[in-house]
Order: sequence, then C-alpha cells, then structure tokens
Amino acid sequence: MKNFLTIDHIGYAVRDIMTTARTYIDAGWTLSNVYDEQIQHTKIAFLCKSGMTKIELVQPLDDKPSPVDKFISNEEAVLYHICYIVEDVMKAIDDLHEQDFLPLFWPVESIAMQNKLICYLYNEKVGLIEIVNQ
Repeated sequence: MKNFLTIDHIGYAVRDIMTTARTYIDAGWTLSNVYDEQIQHTKIAFLCKSGMTKIELVQPLDDKPSPVDKFISNEEAVLYHICYIVEDVMKAIDDLHEQDFLPLFWPVESIAMQNKLICYLYNEKVGLIEIVNQ
C-alpha cells in the first residue's frame, strides 16, 4: 500500500442507485451519469460535493450474477470498498501481492472511470480495495 497516491472514492454496494442517491442529493451532493459496466455486471454512479471524497454507488446491472449481490442480500446499501489511485495498476498488484492481497480479476477498463484500468483486491486483514490508474 506504499505506492498509493490518494483515495479516489469510497464505494457502496446498493440495491438501487437512485434510492440511495436521493439522501445525498438532498444534502447538496451532485450525481454523475449512471454507467452500465457490462464486464462487471454493475451500474455505477458517483456522488460529488466540493471538499469531500467522491462516493461511488454500485448496483447490480441485471439478473446476471453481480459482484455486489452478496453485499446487498440483506441491506439496501452497505460500505463496499475504498478505491486508491496508483501510478501503475500492474506494479501495484505485484506490490500488493507481496502484502497478501489477492486480485479478484485481471485489470479491466472502467467506463465509469474514463476507461482507466481498475482492479479489485482482497486481503483478509484489510478487506476489499480497488485500485485505479492515475
């Protein structure tokens, strides 16, 4: 985790983006476009407010299995991950592997993040994180 530049966003798994977003919008946050991430079988939107860390809302895309399904099985919304900006996703994966983080898939481009490479990794002592190229 030594090569992380900063936090990009905090991700929530949600049953419905608009249901969760309303609370934030009422508090002055702005909602981005909603993106269909076909590779991840999710819909993604970001909430932004000046001076605050972005919040990502991740909803299952359709009836296909989605990585957020198990997180929202009993909840409307639940903290899902923290995303860190890195200079090089592949190098960060190698560095994180040495710290017992396991990548959940090979890096993919994220439409919602302007086609930057992302990867989710898991460590039993830290939980789920996401990394994104700078």
